[in-house]
Amino acid sequence: MANTISSVPFAGTKEQEKELLEVVKKHKGQQGALMPIMQEAQGIYGYLPIEVQKIIARELEVSLEEVYGVATFYSQFSLNPKGQYKISVCLGTACYVKGSGDVYDKLQETLKIKGGECTPDGKFSLEACRCIGACGLAPVLTVNDDVYGRLIVDDVPGILAKYMD
Repeated sequence: MANTISSVPFAGTKEQEKELLEVVKKHKGQQGALMPIMQEAQGIYGYLPIEVQKIIARELEVSLEEVYGVATFYSQFSLNPKGQYKISVCLGTACYVKGSGDVYDKLQETLKIKGGECTPDGKFSLEACRCIGACGLAPVLTVNDDVYGRLIVDDVPGILAKYMD
């Protein structure tokens, strides 16, 4: 999963920042406070942009490097926002041998983003997963809760078109 700087501008609100500061206040001084604060912060913002990491570091009086290190070490944290439409392509064995890698590549090419990223308009995010349990429909991708199976590369434009309104 890519943990690069997001091309989507940070759009945090004063209300979100106030909520984050309350979370920090609630946990500050507790042993191991950083993880629960970061988890709740991601719940507030949907991801952990550098601006949020800086607030956490400042309020906990720890280095930004420490916060960033935790954010990039644990897969539960995302440095990039999720799109309105979250596309997940199964790259598990059954799907991969039936061509999901090519479908994934076509999505990256069409959306002009890499896995783990979000389109600049915030509409689509793309990620790979290992198995969604629909091996009989391989290769499979999901868009939010919609499941698409028995895919070929040529299906990608039609699938994306359904979410373009």
